[in-house]
Amino acid sequence: MASVPSVSYSITVRLEVPAGGKAVSQITHVVENAGGIVTALDVNTAGHEKLRIDVTIATRDTEHAEAISAALETIDDISIHKVSDRTFLMHLGGKIEMMSKVPLRNRDELSMAYTPGVARVSLAIARNPEDVRRLTIKRNSVAVVTDGSAVLGLGNIGPEAALPVMEGKAALFKRFGGIDAWPICLDTQDTDEIVRTVQILAPAFGGINLEDISAPRCFEVEARLRDLLDIPVFHDDQHGTAICVLAALTNALRVVGKDIGDVRIAMSGAGAAGSAILRLLLHAGARNVVVCDFYGAVHQGREDLDDSLRWIAEHTNAEGYAGDLKGAVKDADVFVGVSAPGILTGDDIATMKDDAIVFALANPEPEVSPDEAREHAAVVATGRSDYPNQINNVLAFPGVFRGLLDAQADGVSQEMLLAAAKALAEVVTDAELGPNYIVPSVFHPDVSTRVAGAVREAAGGRPRTEA
Repeated sequence: MASVPSVSYSITVRLEVPAGGKAVSQITHVVENAGGIVTALDVNTAGHEKLRIDVTIATRDTEHAEAISAALETIDDISIHKVSDRTFLMHLGGKIEMMSKVPLRNRDELSMAYTPGVARVSLAIARNPEDVRRLTIKRNSVAVVTDGSAVLGLGNIGPEAALPVMEGKAALFKRFGGIDAWPICLDTQDTDEIVRTVQILAPAFGGINLEDISAPRCFEVEARLRDLLDIPVFHDDQHGTAICVLAALTNALRVVGKDIGDVRIAMSGAGAAGSAILRLLLHAGARNVVVCDFYGAVHQGREDLDDSLRWIAEHTNAEGYAGDLKGAVKDADVFVGVSAPGILTGDDIATMKDDAIVFALANPEPEVSPDEAREHAAVVATGRSDYPNQINNVLAFPGVFRGLLDAQADGVSQEMLLAAAKALAEVVTDAELGPNYIVPSVFHPDVSTRVAGAVREAAGGRPRTEA
């Protein structure tokens, strides 16, 4: 897919230009000719003969940014002082910080917040451990845990390289859920070590968000931690994605007038996300699903089935289809892809039933070009922000954890996930619903609160209160 200029690759170029003449119009002309977009132009310093200006430019990628900078250098009487990558500037020094909620202005306040006053609080918790949620950050804290083995679409890049992503996750928890989240990047990819490390860190947290741990280890890590801990363990790559997909599919089916129990669903991807999506779809009433992986359709006759694939084979594909993805898509009502880029074409989508629904969620390049899919499908969704209907996990996880923490839940159930998906879908009103609007914006003010309320109710919790 040809990319377009994006703020994620924007640069700010500091230029010195003549105070008079056509320098500014020349700059804009050169940038536009090079395929960039000038999004801001600010005068930094001004003089009678020279101006120093900062030009902010959206570009397609790093190479495109370098090409635009080189083009600007060719303009007569203009010199470049500095080129700054705005994304890297945002990450300098990290994106999150710890702040005290109480003032420490004098000796009295210090003696209550710390020694000797804090000893009384510690003894109270020792006598009644349940008070830890009332008297400490545990009530509003989540550990965001990764081993760096499956970071975004980048693969096994390790714990240090995963840290900027976990910081971003923590920032989203705070912005959209009011939750204090802490990045925990583990320098091990041994399942036993991960489980034991999280287990001994757990007393400080009200919930565990597993993030970017590769399959199939992520299944075992989650299952074992759920058995060991008395706080919710939520693997966002699985369950956050599943919630968002079910919510979006619920509304897409409303658009085309079909029922989840009647449609034929073809899925691409049987890893962490695909397995969780499948389980939630089946729990929501889907009955006719065929799942494909790299080797084709998953069916009971295949000889390479591990435990996860065997479960899929036992609960899907009742007709025993043994072909490839293209064959599975033919005559399907719905396609859900969480797999690999460019594995289908518009011609494949044309073989689907009328009023087809296509969720091509591989990122940044979907399983099929959204533009080609839209020629044949009634509703198309992707994981990208430059197309309508972006399926983004931030729609789910802040509200889910807000509800879990408020309910002081000790686990996560399929009923809670279903409740979250239903609440998320209902944020889109009948008046708003359409082929290009099946999920709300991540900035919609009702998303987190509606999801949190639904999860809290499903968990049997009470409304959020302050100590």
